[in-house]
Amino acid sequence: MLPNKKDHTDEMGQLFKEHYPLLCLISFGITKDKDAAKDVVQDFFISYWQRRTSVSITTSFKAYAIRAVKNLSLLSLEKEKKEKLLLQNLNITDYEEPKVFALPHSNSKVLALLNELPESRREIFISAILNGQSYAEIAENQGISINTVKTQMKRAYAFLRTETAENLLHILIWSILVFAN
Repeated sequence: MLPNKKDHTDEMGQLFKEHYPLLCLISFGITKDKDAAKDVVQDFFISYWQRRTSVSITTSFKAYAIRAVKNLSLLSLEKEKKEKLLLQNLNITDYEEPKVFALPHSNSKVLALLNELPESRREIFISAILNGQSYAEIAENQGISINTVKTQMKRAYAFLRTETAENLLHILIWSILVFAN
């Protein structure tokens, strides 16, 4: 007899209850951020649930989960480093007020780009990058899902990468034309 959907849900609920605190502790030991640790563990369980029929665990679930959460935590740290590096490359510095976009200095192009983002996306981006809020905090504060926050951040990064790449290309072409003559 094939297991029904309720059996899988009950099993998943039991795995979550049994392992969530330990996995959060393990992730926190790596990320040093309570909310990020919770996000990592939540992402692990969502991923596991979506792939449960194709996952082949050769050890215990606990050992599998610990290894996966460690890897996801390290990936989370790497992602955070890349985000910070991107911001440094865009010359974004700290702002006192997140909704002020008229600061007169070298960041004016970045500020102009940020102003081109849709308002909700801009607020999410500023909350995450400039104010250092976790995706979970942003989701809770704005009454949206964590996945919505992630999607908006991906779109903001894609826009900024595209725009800064185009501007770098314009500067490069201009430099070639000016110095070639």
